[in-house]
Amino acid sequence: MNALKLAALAIGCAALATASLAQQPRKQVGKGEGRVDIVAWPGYIERGATDKNFDWVTDFEKKSGCKVNVKTAGTSDEMVALMNEGGFDLVTASGDASTRLIRGKKVQPINVSLIPSFKNVDPRLQKASWHFENNTHYGVPYQWGWNVLMYNTKVFGDKKPNSWSVVFEEQNLPDGKSNKGRVQAFDGPIYIADAALYLMKKKPDLGIKDPYELNEAQYKAALDLLRAQRKLVGKYWHDAFVQIDDFTNEGVVASSSWQFQANILGSKKAPVATVVPVEGATGWADTTMMHSDAKNPNCAYMWLEHSLNPKLQGDLAAWFGSVPSVPAACKGNALLKDDGCARQGYNDFEKISFWKTPVTQCKSQNNQCVPYHKWVSDYIAVLGGR
Repeated sequence: MNALKLAALAIGCAALATASLAQQPRKQVGKGEGRVDIVAWPGYIERGATDKNFDWVTDFEKKSGCKVNVKTAGTSDEMVALMNEGGFDLVTASGDASTRLIRGKKVQPINVSLIPSFKNVDPRLQKASWHFENNTHYGVPYQWGWNVLMYNTKVFGDKKPNSWSVVFEEQNLPDGKSNKGRVQAFDGPIYIADAALYLMKKKPDLGIKDPYELNEAQYKAALDLLRAQRKLVGKYWHDAFVQIDDFTNEGVVASSSWQFQANILGSKKAPVATVVPVEGATGWADTTMMHSDAKNPNCAYMWLEHSLNPKLQGDLAAWFGSVPSVPAACKGNALLKDDGCARQGYNDFEKISFWKTPVTQCKSQNNQCVPYHKWVSDYIAVLGGR
């Protein structure tokens, strides 16, 4: 866990105990400042450099006069740390970061009346709890999707995995070899929820109702599972492109992943496929949020409107393997295809346990849940073999 992540813990987690003081949203959008600085997940802001078919920056820059500058971040903790440091206008925050940013007063309320396309956002997302708090909008939904199980089709053959047990429990895989040293897990504290989700089906007597709301006993069971998994994991991942290399060159055959990695590997004819196991899956719903001290708020509002363009939404979903926040993007997009949204989980919204920040005050366990700062410190210990 590097210094950047520890900074997120020191500031971001402590902020959860503080109620957000409402900052007044902007009343109008003025002339652009000439630039907008965005913290984003890899692959989220493309200008055609990786593949000329995927470019939703160039046209925006020409029309708005706002140059787009992007800083990629591999984890939510890194995003929180970067926003705490400042110097950015926007961030594509997942649910395990957004609550910290709101309550830490690092993002400002958004006047959705200044974003005409907001009315086209999926109703399931318009007031989602991870960005709509105290009857206030703190961002614009961007994309969402599963954390899928990616696996090597040569190793599994026609016996595709149907359970997360292939990464959590030692076993021989269909090729006759042990999974030990050949599986990966996500390098982020929020992965504790993946263990909890598995235990919801594996050990129902634990009484887990929400993988992000764990009492002490449930939390201990999840940590015990992760400590046992530590003996199986050859390497933890958080960089999507490093994981792509690990599946290509390092003998990794099964791991939690994003459809993004699978799409790129598939384009290279690599023997991989993805599945959502019987236990279900965690997932992410990302929101573009504006820094409370954004230096380029006009360009930022212009980008927020642009980000909901159906062409951008469809192209990004095709590129990342995600689901658009604008349903209109699901039809007529040459890159996504008309079956793309259904293929990538559009109809399974209710089955996904979306990332959110664990807090002590939780409904399912009588407000006796283990808070996120404990998740951070304990997951560091797990990674260190403790």
